[in-house]
Amino acid sequence: MTDIEVMSQQEALADPFGPHESIAGVLAAQGEWRQAYEHLRTALDRAREESLRDALTATYNRRFLDLWLASRPRAVNGLALALVDLDLFKRINDTFGHPAGDHVLRRTVSLLRDGLPPGGFCARYGGEEFALVLPGVPPGTALGVAERARDRVARHSWPELATGFAVTVSIGLAYQPSGRVDVPHQLKQADRLLYAAKHAGRNAVAYRERGDIRIVAHGR
Repeated sequence: MTDIEVMSQQEALADPFGPHESIAGVLAAQGEWRQAYEHLRTALDRAREESLRDALTATYNRRFLDLWLASRPRAVNGLALALVDLDLFKRINDTFGHPAGDHVLRRTVSLLRDGLPPGGFCARYGGEEFALVLPGVPPGTALGVAERARDRVARHSWPELATGFAVTVSIGLAYQPSGRVDVPHQLKQADRLLYAAKHAGRNAVAYRERGDIRIVAHGR
């Protein structure tokens, strides 16, 4: 590798968009203005998409979740928000190692995203916690989505990774009916319900019905 190539790599690390500007500059100097514009636009679109994705799991990240929620001051036909937490995840890392933990996070995202209704999405909320956002669905449908997601994770063939390997999730499901969305309140409610699911023995879904906390429990 030449000194110039090494310098180019160092510049790319320092300024990831710099090489694209250089390429566009070369194209512009050759009179290829349209190609230069298209190259920059494609690079910008790719950079924006990557900024909204979690690097490990490739699902949406917290930034995307916050932007999405902030752009919807009103819930049309309701909005369900579920916080999903991997049970005893530290034990997985400590027992099987961080590469196994990373595999579990990626596989869990795939399982959570299966069967989401149109418009629904999964975002990494932080660490081993994820959010399922389900716009425009009634409470019963949202509960069904959450319970099936919990069941898919629990029934997945985790023992293929190692003998005795098991993974479950706990879920707190908060529902906002049609009208103005109080996002901070809904997130706090989902977090409290998640804690209730954990307290009930984990591998459970907690939600509210007529003001009371209900638990769909499958504790180990």
